Amino acid sequence: MRILNFGSLNIDYVYRVDAFLKPGETKPAQSRVVFAGGKGLNQSLAMAKAGLPVFHAGKVGSEGDFLVETLRQGRVDTSLIARSEQPSGHTIIQVDDQGRNCILLFGGANQDIDESYVDHVLSSFGPGDYLVLQNEISLVPTIMKKAKMKGLSIVMNPSPYTKVLLSYPLEIVDIFILNEIEAEGFTGYSDPHKALNTLAQRFPVSQIVLTLGEKGAIWARDSERIEQQAYSAQVVDTTAAGDTFSGYFVAGLVEGYPVSKALDLASRAAAICVSRPGAAASIPWREEVL
Repeated sequence: MRILNFGSLNIDYVYRVDAFLKPGETKPAQSRVVFAGGKGLNQSLAMAKAGLPVFHAGKVGSEGDFLVETLRQGRVDTSLIARSEQPSGHTIIQVDDQGRNCILLFGGANQDIDESYVDHVLSSFGPGDYLVLQNEISLVPTIMKKAKMKGLSIVMNPSPYTKVLLSYPLEIVDIFILNEIEAEGFTGYSDPHKALNTLAQRFPVSQIVLTLGEKGAIWARDSERIEQQAYSAQVVDTTAAGDTFSGYFVAGLVEGYPVSKALDLASRAAAICVSRPGAAASIPWREEVL
């Protein structure tokens, strides 16, 4: 069993502000720090730090060497990462005094995935392996279909939410992990319970995990429900909290944990993550979580 994360690699430019910018407003930032990030990179690190054998596939530009090195230091196999003539993906992240964030994303090399590269990556994987995906790279539907044909189990974090996701072959996803905003995008319901019920009816054989921030998370499959409370933490930065939760939840399931124990593991890891600044740098090692 191996984990293939076909995901984004971003340079995160993080700006501390007292409050998020409003339309037409200009204000000075309190500080700026540059981190390695991207939902793909963060989730690979979380799964690897949780103890899984993780292979990352994706593309970086000429300035992306430190992204690859960050993964290597986190014990992620980077042999499948390719170079692109496009600049590396990057984000502009505002973090306010309450630790909340808003993120502007530029795809760059993440949008330079082509079919020949997909075939090359998937040639090394088969039944019993897991594919983890987000919505920050190109050709996601193609990757999903080709991976399912090869017998991989698919874990989908449909983030960031865009309407194009509705055209993806979502019926072949084994595990969805999404937040309230993404759930509302799929269902039209802002009430998380209504949104989750709708998703569970739409995908009755899939596992669905709805994360609720400080309110915890709810797991569903058809009519089954399991709730998990969030652990309290002194919030510094929530940027990688969802990715940390996703990575540790997948790790728990792959290792054979019951769902309730996997949710608890993920919640513990996310609580540690939000108490630290940055994205990749904030993700804890397993020995810190247990």
